[in-house]
Amino acid sequence: LKIREDAPGRAGIVVGDVSGHGIQSALLMASARASLRQRVSLPGSLSEIVADVNRQFCLDVRESGAFMTLFYLAVDSTRRSLRWVRAGHDPAIFFDPDTGTFEELAGKGSPLGVDEDVVFEEKEKKGMQRGQIVFVGTDGIWETADATGAMYGMDRFHRLAREQAGRGAEGISQAIRTDTELYRGTGPQTDDVTLVVAKLDPAQRAEPPEPPTASS
Repeated sequence: LKIREDAPGRAGIVVGDVSGHGIQSALLMASARASLRQRVSLPGSLSEIVADVNRQFCLDVRESGAFMTLFYLAVDSTRRSLRWVRAGHDPAIFFDPDTGTFEELAGKGSPLGVDEDVVFEEKEKKGMQRGQIVFVGTDGIWETADATGAMYGMDRFHRLAREQAGRGAEGISQAIRTDTELYRGTGPQTDDVTLVVAKLDPAQRAEPPEPPTASS
């Protein structure tokens, strides 16, 4: 879910994952999406927004025991900062191509639907530089399994992210999706795969690497 912010150079990105599969989970996701869209139109911090959405979600799942993880990232390219709230979701991954280092954007907060009074922690990272990248995804990426049951893993994800860092956000995302599909091969897809890539003022670099064409 991409959310338009109220100023130029700002954008909101939300990735969520509802427990279970099927129609019930899809309906809960649609309800949470509508609640979030309505709430972001009103004043409030990221943590307040997520807390309000959580209270509504708790009402929706009170009898079912379902829950939903969520990661809300706000990118401000003018102030060169990131703000985020993590509600039980896998941390987003921050990558600096200049140093080749990765950092998890973590934070405290339980999944939506568990406790209507939970307080969510809002975190901030300042000093973003041109070309730095943030990945927000679901665990269906690094937990993709091949025909033998071996998982794709975070090491392979990091290696591919380094190789593709010179490309634009869309190209990086497509390269990772292609590689996970090649890795899975004839293995079953057992979980949803969602990935959003955000790159700050992407620098133009000479002849970016091509997407991967074979699994290793």
